[in-house]
Amino acid sequence: MTLHVRSVILTAIAVILALGPAGPQSSGQSRQEGRTAPNTLSPAEQAQGWKLLFDGKTLAGWRGAYLDSLPAKGWSVREGMLMVQASGGGEAAFGGDIVTLDEYGNFDLRLEFKLTEGANSGIKYFVTERQPRTPGSAKGLEFQLLDDARHPDAKLGIKGNRTLASLYDLIPASRKEARPVGEWNEARILVVGKHVEHWLNGRKVLEYERGGKRFLAHKAESKFKDLAGFGESETGHILLQDHGNQVFFRNIRIRALDK
Repeated sequence: MTLHVRSVILTAIAVILALGPAGPQSSGQSRQEGRTAPNTLSPAEQAQGWKLLFDGKTLAGWRGAYLDSLPAKGWSVREGMLMVQASGGGEAAFGGDIVTLDEYGNFDLRLEFKLTEGANSGIKYFVTERQPRTPGSAKGLEFQLLDDARHPDAKLGIKGNRTLASLYDLIPASRKEARPVGEWNEARILVVGKHVEHWLNGRKVLEYERGGKRFLAHKAESKFKDLAGFGESETGHILLQDHGNQVFFRNIRIRALDK
């Protein structure tokens, strides 16, 4: 090997070593600088029609399910996070679910959630407050939020249809890549006409057609089998569930879509 070739190789190695650590760090810094603060929208998102459902400070835009105001207990805002508090003691101790003031039909809903150990909650959509009110949570299609490893509900239902990101009690999610309890995960619910998709951390984990043959077959085996038209209304509220466990939410945003 000539001295010239050796010098070129050593120089190349030095450049690689110098750029290696800096490259990812520089890239990471650039991505961080480009991100908006939690519970805010970038100018591009605003131009695309995104709307915040949580401003990071208040519960403006929400009320209690079946109520004209917020629940008397159970929910609070802390350090830019919307928190449902741990209550325990059965359903009577819960503060109650909260729903959006507005109703939605075709939409792209995205939010971040953080579970605590053994937690159970849910994101419901096409929620209709039917009278007379029945016991339990307001009825609607549900993106299940669950600590699969520790909550017993994960082993109930059929073929995992009560696990994280599933269409609760109807269709199980698959190919999930959930982050550990205590870390933020991103949920996405996309609805265009009758077509619905659940996404978890950027990956689609299930899709179905509301009122379609597959949907109705699963419904016939579920706790909703006797609810006529379940999940098939044109519009409905978005609901965050109080199931008695502590769960955190942030960056809740929605974009109305055309069919």
